[in-house]
Amino acid sequence: MADEEIRPARPADVAVVADVVDAAFRPYIERIGLVPQPMEEDHAANVAAGKVFVTGDPVTGLVVVEAFGDHLFLDTIAVHPAAHGTGVGRRLLRFVDAHARSLGLPEVRLYTNALMWENQRIYPKYGYELVERRVEGPYDRVHYRKRLR
Repeated sequence: MADEEIRPARPADVAVVADVVDAAFRPYIERIGLVPQPMEEDHAANVAAGKVFVTGDPVTGLVVVEAFGDHLFLDTIAVHPAAHGTGVGRRLLRFVDAHARSLGLPEVRLYTNALMWENQRIYPKYGYELVERRVEGPYDRVHYRKRLR
C-alpha cells in the first residue's frame, strides 16, 4: 500500500469521493451534534476545480486542498474506516506537504472540529502547530499550521 499513487480525482471518482467522505465523517455526527462540513461539500465542483486528490484502487483516501498566495489550505483529509491503520493518512499528509512545496508555498493550514480530538493528537505528530481555537458559525474549530522548510 505504501507505493500506491496519489492522483488528481477525475469526474468518474465523484461518487466514491462522496462515499469515502461519508464513511470517514459520519461517526462524528452524534458527537458534534451536526453534519461535519466535508459531508456537505459539492464534491463534483471540487473535483472539477482540481482540488481533490485520491489514493487507492478502489479509492480509500483523499485530500481536498486549495492554494492561496501564502499557504496551501488542507480543507479535508478522509480515510475510509476500512483502511485505518494502513498508512493512508500518513501518505496523504506527506503528499500535501510535497504539493505545497511544488507550488512554492511556505506552509500548510488546516482546521478540525474541537470535538474531533483524535485529530488534535495526530496533527502535532506531523509537525502542525496550534494557531487558535475559533467558533465559526455552528462549528467550533481548532486551527493549525505547518511551516515547510
